[in-house]
Amino acid sequence: MTGRGRVRGGAAALLAAVVLLTGCEELGRGDGAAGPADDGGGAASASGTSPFANPEGTEPGLGALAGEKDRARARELIGRVATKGRGPKTGYDRDEFGYAWMDTADGVAFARNGCDTRNDLLARDGADLAHRSGSDCVVVAMTLYDPYTGKDIAWKKAKAAEVQIDHVVPLSYGWQMGAARWDDAKRRRLANDPLNLLPVDGRTNSAKSDSGPASWLPPNKAIRCSYAVRFAQVALKYELPVTGPDKETMLRQCGG
Repeated sequence: MTGRGRVRGGAAALLAAVVLLTGCEELGRGDGAAGPADDGGGAASASGTSPFANPEGTEPGLGALAGEKDRARARELIGRVATKGRGPKTGYDRDEFGYAWMDTADGVAFARNGCDTRNDLLARDGADLAHRSGSDCVVVAMTLYDPYTGKDIAWKKAKAAEVQIDHVVPLSYGWQMGAARWDDAKRRRLANDPLNLLPVDGRTNSAKSDSGPASWLPPNKAIRCSYAVRFAQVALKYELPVTGPDKETMLRQCGG
């Protein structure tokens, strides 16, 4: 890798050693249940980083929360999110949040590093990266673990739409919950903040559209509490409320 600040090889080797020592029976549990050996606070699994260990969104993926300690912490965090009704979509346009994947959204991680947001996220979450010849930025092939489906994706740029970058809190949802009144700079931050962004399976992301948690949750049940936490982290950071049904759904994913 180049000097753009991404630590990958050493972390991957350490993670592989941890998996070999501890086993992987708790990874990819489809029922979202807590693992008996995990009492909370773990930073990462083979499939991604705990949202509690990744408050800036700079670490790879989205790891499952298993232990009751983490789930209780999740309920406390989600409980702090304000609620209100979803407003009209009148006036919404993607361009209100700046042009797609701009590198100049000051105030978020990876801004102005010479690489657009999409490629930053592919490099953050992908493994076995291949870059365009002569570029240390443009990712043309990789393997991605998709937390939403729990599957690995062998991706190539020739079929770019197979991996899409999901806004965990969709931009049109944000618009309806208050972003319509923000200044341009804050909207650009929401659109390019790695805390709010996950590379995922393209069809799954398209199915989500601009839904809140009450209408859509990741098919991978093991990740749903983590997804609710990440949604709450973004909402709190940007002082965005969520709808009452969305908050209730988020709490339920973490045992509330």
